[in-house]
Amino acid sequence: MMNAPTKPTILFITSAHKGDAMIREVKDQGCHAILITEEKLKHEPFPYDSLDEVFYLPELARYKDVINMVSWLCRGRQIDAIVPLDEFEVEIVAMLREHLRIPGMGVTNMRHFRDKLTMRELTQAAGIRVPPFAQIKNYDTLREYMAAVLTPYMLKPRMEAGSMGLEKITDTEQLWRALDRLGDNQSHYLIEKFVPGDIYHADSVVWDGKVQFVTVAKYGAPPFQVYHGGGVFMTRLIPNSSKEAKAIKTMNAKVIKTLNLPYGVTHGEYIQAEADGEFYFLEIAARVGGANIADVVEAGTGLNPFREWGRIEVARLRGEEYELPTVRNQYAGILMTLARQEYPDLSNYTDPEIVWRANKEYHAGLIASSDSYERLESLMGQYLQRFGEDFMTRADPWGTQRTGHAG
Repeated sequence: MMNAPTKPTILFITSAHKGDAMIREVKDQGCHAILITEEKLKHEPFPYDSLDEVFYLPELARYKDVINMVSWLCRGRQIDAIVPLDEFEVEIVAMLREHLRIPGMGVTNMRHFRDKLTMRELTQAAGIRVPPFAQIKNYDTLREYMAAVLTPYMLKPRMEAGSMGLEKITDTEQLWRALDRLGDNQSHYLIEKFVPGDIYHADSVVWDGKVQFVTVAKYGAPPFQVYHGGGVFMTRLIPNSSKEAKAIKTMNAKVIKTLNLPYGVTHGEYIQAEADGEFYFLEIAARVGGANIADVVEAGTGLNPFREWGRIEVARLRGEEYELPTVRNQYAGILMTLARQEYPDLSNYTDPEIVWRANKEYHAGLIASSDSYERLESLMGQYLQRFGEDFMTRADPWGTQRTGHAG
């Protein structure tokens, strides 16, 4: 057995600019940090001072090219860990780990946290409540599902992130027409009962199979609605003492145990149904939540999930124990919208609780933090109305950006 490396080499792969805190953390801990990203991101402000090597490919979706590049890199380097910074690289990174025999989540376990059908089957078998669903495989089975479960449904791609690719189905004829359009791709989808309700997300840090840290937050409008219809994306942390947070934390811990994540971070989504008030598991990913959720968690607790993921990876490689840092108990929330203006002016938003402002063309966004949940809720409500008047456009902001607001 080889000794644990004192200066591990960690390879990051991403098709979006994110994860700066993780890259900096592993470099600060003395690791050799390598980044592979896409050529279109050459001018993004990655933390280049914390990267020892950077390589670009035309498209990370061309898996053969990625495997060939990483295999070539391994000829002159001992790569100890490969980490996907974005949801869309989770699959190729799992393939790379197995192909190159590098420790970490492999293809089978990856599907527990990427394939919506797999995670539903496993959690339902463990007694976790999920909306009624069916695999799109056998048409007789599908007809039985439609006879037993009333519309509306959600037609969901099994391997996409967040709200991407979802279609709301209002009658069975619409479903058959949608399957006709999908053709040979229909087995890559599932059908699920549409459950109206409030959607929450739980963002966790996991070590030795146990949740060491978790925050629970509540979305404003459902991400599906914002993603497909435009509007203002909003989410904010809710009190740990609330019955909603307690219920979701319990379910979230059981989901993570059932799906077998030994270490890392997760972003899980849950819904409280209007009809019965019960909580249902929707999906979970073994990565940090998108849409600046890491910044929201940090603004409220002082803990950045990307940074902790970096600490966990280094501790694992060196055979050390991971220790959770001291966290604080504050509240934070974010609002983000596609803006009419190329450079939105937020100078009239002057409350001292504002701790972050978006710096991206045609986007308006801010994060606010407060010791008081009531104060934060008041600010979020005010900003939501003002964003609609000052900035919001109804154009589809995410159709041309696959990493948009995938939660």
